[in-house]
Formats: sequence, structure tokens, C-alpha cells
Amino acid sequence: MSRKSSKKPVYCFIDASNLFYGGEKSLGWKIDYKKLIRYLRRKYSVKKVFYYAGIELNKFNYSPLDNVPINLNELLTHLKRRLKKDKLKKSDIMSISNNIQRIKFYLKLIEFGYTLKLKPVKIFHEPDGYTVKKANCDVDMTFDLMRFYNEYSGVLVLTGDGDFAVVLKYLKDKGKSLRILARGERTAREIRQLAGGDFRDFNYLREILRYE
Repeated sequence: MSRKSSKKPVYCFIDASNLFYGGEKSLGWKIDYKKLIRYLRRKYSVKKVFYYAGIELNKFNYSPLDNVPINLNELLTHLKRRLKKDKLKKSDIMSISNNIQRIKFYLKLIEFGYTLKLKPVKIFHEPDGYTVKKANCDVDMTFDLMRFYNEYSGVLVLTGDGDFAVVLKYLKDKGKSLRILARGERTAREIRQLAGGDFRDFNYLREILRYE
């Protein structure tokens, strides 16, 4: 009787901000995330799919120092309660309503099998009245790439952000397999160079991943 293979699995890391946010309009088609995770598992045999993105808390009591994931169901209840009880400006009502839809989307991703890595969005009010929202997840994703280093044989990374070049080169130099799936026009040259023949342009997957 043959012994089972002890080879470590492949992990997938998705930089949602770089790949998707604000990108579906320029893609010209909507992504079906259920199809996406099925494709990643079938094509690349990935075991875990981590999805890094930001989320607005709207006065929800949470701190990253709690060292636990944001409870999306509790956040959803909090936002619905605010809409009913708080006296809000029209802009705030719209913002919270949009956030509720985003949370429902995230809950669907969990159903599909994604492991969500959500970071609270920081809001900055500029002197000129302009509001800036930031939730840079690069550090979180880089941390996990190294934290899970001993668990995987290779990684499939969905990003074109050149800031990841250093950690990805390190992984490749250490013998980890590296594949990149990203939008060609938003992919840094050094990321393409690292991936070489293991780079695939996300734009060409329209007929496979398009939401009908």
C-alpha cells in the first residue's frame, strides 16, 4: 500500500484593494466570487484562500488589539440599529447603507469558503473638508505570508502591487512555488519578473469568472 504524500498544500492570498476595488468598472464585467474560489481550487489546488480588505466600523466597538476577527453579524446588527435609532445626515445614512451591503457581501464570501482578513477603515477629515478613507492591508498580508510559511509549499497571490516584491522574492528564493494572478495593466514590472511564466492576466478569465 502506497504512503500518502506529505507534500504541503498551496495557499492563496488575495489583495482585494489592488485587484478588485474600483476595478470592476474598468474590467467591464462583474466578478462571480463563488466561481472564483472554485476556479482557484480546481486550477491551482489551493487549500486556503485568504481575502484581505477594509471595513468601516461606524462606531462599532472593536480594536485590532483584541486579536480576534471582527464579528460581522454583530456589526451588521449595530449598523441596522444606528439606522433606526440615530438621527443621521443623509450622507451618513447612505454610507451606513452601503456598508451594510458590503458586510452582506463579506458574509457570502465566508459561505463560499474564503478566510476573511478584514481591517478597520481609518477616516481622515482634511482641512478643506475632503474626507479620506484608508485601510491598507499590505502589512497584514505580508505578515501572514511569513506567519504561515511552514504550512505551505507555495503561494498563489492575487495582486499586482510592487510593494509585495520583496517578500515574494524571499519566498521564491527559499524554494516556495510562486504564481501570480493579477490584472496586467495594474501589475508592477517587478511582480511580472518574479512570476515569469507563472503570471496570468486576470482580464483573460472573463468567460470563466463573469457574474451572470
